[in-house]
Amino acid sequence: MSTAKGTEEAAGGEDVAWGEVTPEAARRLLVAAVEAFAERGYHATTTRDIAGRAGMSPAALYIHYRTKEELLHRISRIGHDKALDILRAAADGPGSAADRLSDAVRSFVRWHAERHTTARVVQYELDALSAEHRAEIVELRRRSDATVRRVINDGVEAGEFDVPDVPGTTLAVLSLCIDVARWFSTEGRRTPDEVGALYADLVLRMVGAGAQKK
Repeated sequence: MSTAKGTEEAAGGEDVAWGEVTPEAARRLLVAAVEAFAERGYHATTTRDIAGRAGMSPAALYIHYRTKEELLHRISRIGHDKALDILRAAADGPGSAADRLSDAVRSFVRWHAERHTTARVVQYELDALSAEHRAEIVELRRRSDATVRRVINDGVEAGEFDVPDVPGTTLAVLSLCIDVARWFSTEGRRTPDEVGALYADLVLRMVGAGAQKK
């Protein structure tokens, strides 16, 4: 029987990512749910599938989570909180707008690569949430958008960036970063750090960093 140790956890990733989930049985169920949702999709996954991956009985799941949707909401909330923390830490950091945007993209992309299984669930199962939970997550996504938009606006105002459409460019930057979770593989030729560096460079080119100085 599965013990819910997927690729990310085996590398030590999920132990850190879900350390705030207690008790241990609840954490194991959440890790199992991430794996199942990423592999089969939310709607095709049953509570029995999740419990089986965690090495527990289906009845044990309901001790910690009332519904499958509650599990998805917990995963999505933690993931979106983490994403917002990453972006805000970079946006509020030292340096020019270009430095901060580069740091934000590098860190955001690295997280989506390192946690690609988790990130696929966090980013692409939004429609499976209840109306109340979906509204909560959409608000977090708006805050992430506002954080990146603020840095791009700073760059435009400082003459560092050449961006005619800041909202559209913000959406493009976030979409580019998030989509890493869809295709990244640990068997690929680039590491998460390398992908982060590549995307940071691409985004700076996208906003015309340095164009005003030429």
